[in-house]
Amino acid sequence: MDTLLRLRRAASSAANAVMTSSSSGNTTVAPDGGSPEEPKTRIDDLKEKFMDEFKKLPIWAVILIIAGGILLLSCCLFCLCRRCCRKRKKKEGKKGLKGAVDLKSVQLLGNSYKEKVQPDLDELPVNMEDNEDAESTKSEVKLGKLQFSLDYDFQKGELSVNVIQAADLPGMDMSGTSDPYVKVYLLPDKKKKYETKVHRKTLNPVFNETFTFKVPYAEVGSKILTFAVYDFDRFSKHDQIGQVQVPLNSIDLGRVVEEWRDLQSPDMESEKENKLGDICFSLRYVPTAGKLTVVILEAKNLKKMDVGGLSDPYVKISLMLNGKRVKKKKTTIKKCTLNPYYNESFTFEVPFEQIQKVTLIITVVDYDRIGTSEPIGRCVLGCNSSGTELRHWSDMLANPRRPIAQWHTLQEVPEKS
Repeated sequence: MDTLLRLRRAASSAANAVMTSSSSGNTTVAPDGGSPEEPKTRIDDLKEKFMDEFKKLPIWAVILIIAGGILLLSCCLFCLCRRCCRKRKKKEGKKGLKGAVDLKSVQLLGNSYKEKVQPDLDELPVNMEDNEDAESTKSEVKLGKLQFSLDYDFQKGELSVNVIQAADLPGMDMSGTSDPYVKVYLLPDKKKKYETKVHRKTLNPVFNETFTFKVPYAEVGSKILTFAVYDFDRFSKHDQIGQVQVPLNSIDLGRVVEEWRDLQSPDMESEKENKLGDICFSLRYVPTAGKLTVVILEAKNLKKMDVGGLSDPYVKISLMLNGKRVKKKKTTIKKCTLNPYYNESFTFEVPFEQIQKVTLIITVVDYDRIGTSEPIGRCVLGCNSSGTELRHWSDMLANPRRPIAQWHTLQEVPEKS
């Protein structure tokens, strides 16, 4: 306690000494060598005067001053934010405009160029349009050419047609090649059609296949021999590349005729040749188990059989042996559609020694609840088939235990005698 009292007395004596020194006019310097204490007292006096004047103001004036300060501060912040956003937009715009095109400027530029460069129709030379037509015909895509030979036997009334080769065919696949084959038939009846083998990934196939048509000499003049070149596609419709038509009345059949002819674009009738529709199914044969599996996948563009323009299709599968039906199975009925999807599997027991003797008939039928169901079209597969059907059957036998899927064009069902 005594020490505390001594400290208080020392502090009070020091304060009295300072007051006496300030009153006598002497200025004291801070012990650390800093600035004198007189400026500090003036600042304090200014602060006290400002606070006294501020306290004299009425309350509403104080509120207005505070509100004005807040408003001024918010305006400053808003301007700063807006300026920053503009800078960002300009930077993004500069990045995005690298390689970009101003459409308005392009249009204006194009119009000015049209006015300067493009002449009026009246100023064109007289034969300019004719020259453009000639150039367009020259720039037509060439479809290639086909070499064939014809030999007519007057005694037998037979026309032998040899499809020799094709050259410079256009590439129909993504790889720039094609899988060409040739259909040969006589117009206008189309009763008998022949097909060459498919040559994979080539634009210059060599066929060397001969086909024989029985044509009496009296009917030769009315026939038109047609070569239709197609690009084979297992999973979609085969695209026709072009065709060559040879009216037999324009050919000297007294000698063997061999020539090259350019392929022409297929006409609309040949494009619409398939009016019955297409069907896709897979075949799988296991020789050790003797099982033939048929998976009916889907059909498309079927013929309209009902009054409303649709059909109620189902697929009937018949297994024939020596001309007699051994087994028959069918899919479910798909109502009111021309593009049914089935994906239904059927298995037949066919021993290995009989696989080359059986025939598979796949028929698309339009279901009718009241009357009799009408067949739309069919495909006949087996070793005695021809064309795409024989090719599909051969691929199945060449790849045992592996399902082989392919699209087929439906053929007309012969009327029952």
